[in-house]
Amino acid sequence: MSVDLATSEDQVLLRRITYQEADALSVLYDRYGRLLYSVAYHLVGDAHLAEEITLDVFRRVWEKAGTYRADRASVRTWLTSMTRNRAIDMLRREGVRPEHNSIRWADLSVEPHADGHSPETAVSHQLQKQTVHNALGQLPPEQQEVLFLAFFGGYSHSQIADELDLPVGTVKTRIRLGMQKLRHILQP
Repeated sequence: MSVDLATSEDQVLLRRITYQEADALSVLYDRYGRLLYSVAYHLVGDAHLAEEITLDVFRRVWEKAGTYRADRASVRTWLTSMTRNRAIDMLRREGVRPEHNSIRWADLSVEPHADGHSPETAVSHQLQKQTVHNALGQLPPEQQEVLFLAFFGGYSHSQIADELDLPVGTVKTRIRLGMQKLRHILQP
C-alpha cells in the first residue's frame, strides 16, 4: 500500500525520516523551508547565511528526527526553535548581535498580495492590512516584539519568555496590553 506523503501529518513524516526516507524529508522541506528561511533571515539579515541555516536545520532533522517529542512541541515549533537557535549560534560565532540586524516595525512594507480575488477585495484586504500595520506601529516596542513573535513567529508564551529572557507572566501581560491597545486603536 502506497502512502501519499504530501498529505501526511508532520509527525508521520518525521517517523519516516527516522527510517531515512528522503521523500519524507523532501515533503517536510516543501512544507516548512520558506518559513524557516524567513525566521533565519529575520534574525541574521543575510540571504546566504539564512539559506545555510535553513539547510543545516534540515540536515539536523535528517540526522535527529528521532529526538522529536510530540508532547513538548508541534513539529512547526520544533523546526522554528531549531532555526532560531542555529541562527543565534551563528551570530554569536561571528560576534554579531541580532538587534543590529532587526527590522523595525515601521520599516516593514505591506505589499499587495495577488491571491485570485477581485480587485475590490484585494484593495479592501490591503487597506485592512495597512490599518493593522499602522496600529501595530503605535504600540510600545516591547509589545510589538512579543506580538510579532506570538502571531507572526508562531512562538508560545514560554518560548517567547526564553527568547527574550523574561518571565512568562511578563510576556503574557505585554501580549494582553498590546491586544487591548490594538482593540482600542482599531475600534471604529
